[in-house]
Amino acid sequence: MTNERKRLRCAVYTRVSTDHGLEQEFNSLDAQREAAKAYIKSQAHEGWSLVRESFDDGGFSGGSLERPALQLLLAAIRARHIDVVVVYKVDRLTRSLADFA
Repeated sequence: MTNERKRLRCAVYTRVSTDHGLEQEFNSLDAQREAAKAYIKSQAHEGWSLVRESFDDGGFSGGSLERPALQLLLAAIRARHIDVVVVYKVDRLTRSLADFA
């Protein structure tokens, strides 16, 4: 029996509804990303590793899937480049249970 774990490629998705404060050196998207990256790092023993690409939607509502970074993320998932998506809170991904499902 082997102890090798499958490598899981993890992407971080961040979103805020308004662009207020995004010009700051450290903003809400940065805080969400840092928390998610720390979680991925804590799961390294399970084979989790962070992909290089960032998926950040600043100034977009969670009520619609029509967000540029989310569309790129979904395309990367369909292309099997990403195994795990990490978000700060589920509502950062979507506000719709139907879309989440």
